Amino acid sequence: MLRFAPSPTHDMNIDDLRIAIYNYIVSKQLKEDLTIRIEDIEKEKNIDGKDKEILEILSLFSIDYISVVHQSDSLKYHQKMAMQLLTQKKAFSCFCGDTKLQELKDEAKAANKPYSYDGFCETLSDETILEVNSPFTVRIKNKDDAFIILNHDKTPTYNYACAVDDMLMDISIVIRDEKHLLDTTKQIHVRDSLNYTKEIKYVHLPSISNIQDNHNSVKSLIDEGFLPSAIANYLVLLGNETKKEIFTLEEAIEWFDIDNLSSTPASFDIDKLMIINRKHLEIMDEMRLSKILGFSDLDIGKLAKVYLNDFSTIKELKNKIDLIFTSKTTCEGFETEFTQIKKCLQKAPFFAKFDDLEEYLIKNTKLKGESLSKPLTYILTASNSSVDIALIYPFIKNYLGEITR
Repeated sequence: MLRFAPSPTHDMNIDDLRIAIYNYIVSKQLKEDLTIRIEDIEKEKNIDGKDKEILEILSLFSIDYISVVHQSDSLKYHQKMAMQLLTQKKAFSCFCGDTKLQELKDEAKAANKPYSYDGFCETLSDETILEVNSPFTVRIKNKDDAFIILNHDKTPTYNYACAVDDMLMDISIVIRDEKHLLDTTKQIHVRDSLNYTKEIKYVHLPSISNIQDNHNSVKSLIDEGFLPSAIANYLVLLGNETKKEIFTLEEAIEWFDIDNLSSTPASFDIDKLMIINRKHLEIMDEMRLSKILGFSDLDIGKLAKVYLNDFSTIKELKNKIDLIFTSKTTCEGFETEFTQIKKCLQKAPFFAKFDDLEEYLIKNTKLKGESLSKPLTYILTASNSSVDIALIYPFIKNYLGEITR
């Protein structure tokens, strides 16, 4: 069993998504189940609806899983196993208040040493403990630092809850960010103290560097018009040697090797993501592209692909296509000609070929050269730059009435 364990305290970011993708790929390769564990034990930090949003994003990326669990639902097991550790004298009650602990931290900082609990409450007798009415935490004994596993309100701490849940879920591989390296030692110690003998393999991924704030949220990238398939492609590509540059997750399952990933942080490059996104748009089925843009017409999908030399995202393409269908009132520098051509187009019969339409306009407006091409280009494409209208016309000829309104 593998698990992806996101927190509902923030938007899913690029690092989170990459971890989800790698867990998905490895689970498929090993033919093991993948479960989603929402790590929601810090209730005061949870954001309403973030757990649902996380699952929606995973669905967008076609990451399937066997179940969804919330860490808070395992509270009774966290407390039960803490009691077991207390009974076996592998943990102890700690009555040190925040003031005392802050003093220890300040002393360590002044001495330029890492903070560690001084073990004062570990030596208290059972009789003394029974006489104390103050709130207490539960600390697990550890030669380096006896760390807290249950808070004053008897909710579990992060490392303790993760260790217990990985036991309960029979996790075989944990793939996560390298920022959890120090956490791993503590989690192994918890499981060892609970006499759990199954070895869990850990893979710690270097964080992705150089991500600007507006590109770190997966939702914001989707909103900007990046395809999930392209984002996934790019994240698998980062810090990895791949057989080809453009691929699907299903293809990556065939050759991906997580042990071959670079151990150095990969730098996020939005320009590279745009290139990959454009290539995914180029190979996308035209009808599907049309539907994404709000139509259901093969011609609109083909029209969108004409503009891929200039644009790289769905948002950019949609803005361009929408502009074509907006009502145009004039063309700067060709105001009179614009009015003539627009009126002529509104009365024109249907022409299957652009050459025939152009001939009709010349005959009925007596215009030619730039006096015809400039305003006509603007009316049909909402562009002032030179555009090959003959290339675009086959895809918009059925919409002339709407475009020239």
